Amino acid sequence: MPELHRITTEYIDTEDRIRLTGEVNESDPVILWLTQRLLTRLLPHLFLWLEQQNGNTMPAEIVQSFAQRAARSELPEQPPVQRSAQSIEWLVHAVDITPDNASLRMRFRSSAEDEATLTLPVVQLRQWLGIVHLLWGKGEWPAGVWPEWINVDDSTGGKTSQISIH
Repeated sequence: MPELHRITTEYIDTEDRIRLTGEVNESDPVILWLTQRLLTRLLPHLFLWLEQQNGNTMPAEIVQSFAQRAARSELPEQPPVQRSAQSIEWLVHAVDITPDNASLRMRFRSSAEDEATLTLPVVQLRQWLGIVHLLWGKGEWPAGVWPEWINVDDSTGGKTSQISIH
């Protein structure tokens, strides 16, 4: 099962989907398609895990908002993961989540038994959620799934919608 080490997340208007292009060691990139429906089911689990990381006595909304803003400010600019003609491409039908104390592992699965995993520490998960939130708006998808604390300044300072994290 390929482990994604660096990803580029993009909203593709003609597909009305989010495309993850993931870099895999010694292999061609893997392209995963995420639908709004799947993300609407996945995101609350990611938010809940992040909120449970709060061991603070301050109100959770303030802590989460501050942590989200800090993660966004630490997002380094990187070149996007490049797709190739040999890239494997598939629609994600399910995501299995395995949390631990320091990171969250997502196993993306297709209906044809394709799989890829992505492990994100807390800060990188927040960065990725910030990217997905920005792209969610570009897709003009309903915002009701997002908690209030994610609504930090979404200005990207001139960055494009192709954002990579690793």
